[in-house]
Amino acid sequence: MRILIVGAGAVGGYFGARLAQAGRDVTFLVRPSRAIQLNQDGLRIISPHGDINLRPKLVSSAQIDAPYDLIFLSVKAYALESAIDDFAGAVGTQTMILPVLNGMRQLDLLTSRFGAQAVIGGVCLVAADIDQQGRIVQMADIQELAYGELSGELTPRLRSLDATLQGAGFETHLSTDIEHAMWEKWVQLASLGAVTCLMRAAIGDIVAATGGTELSLALLEECTAIAAACGHSPSQAFITRQASAMTKSGSALTSSMYRDLRKGALVEAEHILGDLFDRGAAHGLITPLLKASLVNLRVYQAAVLKSAADTLPQK
Repeated sequence: MRILIVGAGAVGGYFGARLAQAGRDVTFLVRPSRAIQLNQDGLRIISPHGDINLRPKLVSSAQIDAPYDLIFLSVKAYALESAIDDFAGAVGTQTMILPVLNGMRQLDLLTSRFGAQAVIGGVCLVAADIDQQGRIVQMADIQELAYGELSGELTPRLRSLDATLQGAGFETHLSTDIEHAMWEKWVQLASLGAVTCLMRAAIGDIVAATGGTELSLALLEECTAIAAACGHSPSQAFITRQASAMTKSGSALTSSMYRDLRKGALVEAEHILGDLFDRGAAHGLITPLLKASLVNLRVYQAAVLKSAADTLPQK
């Protein structure tokens, strides 16, 4: 399979590097600034599973001249629409688009542009970030990728994809219920992101404060209720695991949204929290803590955008 990785950030760069290291035909579609860095320093991974330093095959949007078999889409949600325009030329009649963004809105945008046949579901689990040197640093052992037809069918193309992705240095799962897995991850990240961003703290610091444990569990309950109302009730095993993770004493656990916030960067507030809140409201659910977290991040996001606009040269 010819694989196009859209974005060489923490997620796309990590899984793309593992695939390239394993001999798969991998090309990265990246922005000019990232291309300069990768051409100069290489794609560098710092990982408990083994470091990588390779010279990736890069392409720009204007250089795409033929369809790819697989498009692995891992950009931040706020960059999704521009990314779609950038990789549109790589989509052919047999192309599979595998988005591993959080939430569900990406499915609506992708199917609207390319048709339902082109899009499959995906969930990735990896704790990684880009450091000041441009290296992708894996912060925990977990490295899993699940994928499946949204219909739940085990199609020949999915079996071919599964064969391609296996044995590339990370765990793979061919799922017959990928949508359920996507909803569970959405609940996980929305609840964790909401509480850590609202409190501006890691889980251990939150639960150490009086009322912190109750706040964490209440946010998890709100997010779980929305998923259930939308017909995707998380399993009891998932709820138990998530409740334990969100109330663990001394835990340094944070969310990627909180880490972006700490950097003063844009956050995926609308895609992860806003879309979830809207779906709950459509079912008549009242979720005040989720709303407070969302409004909090909207205020933060507006300040980030204003600061960026103020630094632009004036005409």
